[in-house]
Amino acid sequence: MKTPPGQEPALFIPRLQRFYDHAIPLSWVVVRFGVGWNLLVHGYGKWLRGMEAQTKALDTTMPWAADYNFALSHVLFAVEGIGGLCIILGLFTRFWAAANAIEMAFLTFVIYWGSGFSWLNKGYEFVLLWGFMCLAIALRGGGPWSLDRLLGKEL
Repeated sequence: MKTPPGQEPALFIPRLQRFYDHAIPLSWVVVRFGVGWNLLVHGYGKWLRGMEAQTKALDTTMPWAADYNFALSHVLFAVEGIGGLCIILGLFTRFWAAANAIEMAFLTFVIYWGSGFSWLNKGYEFVLLWGFMCLAIALRGGGPWSLDRLLGKEL
């Protein structure tokens, strides 16, 4: 029998209902943590290497944007590092997730597209995945366990 729209399907094991009632609100924390942690580690790496080293890496990857790569290094650090931390905490979640989704779209379609899909060939596989995850977070917001919810406002 088909489940009507807006209604959850019946559980095969109804006794699990109480567990799911408690676990489902936490699932969004798990998603935010996984995505935010990945971004935070990448942003922290940019900070550790220094902005000059990051700018040189961008000069190699995007020589056509050499005049802007120093500023872009700082933007990438903020979007990934600060944004990753804010996504973990659920603070200004939609803004930071959308900023990262835009960054991942740029990486997918401008930087990695020509290498094909597989990450083994320096393709766009993972940046596309992370972009979709960030887009989902931007559409959903921080969820019930977030600082956005605690503040009572979100972007």
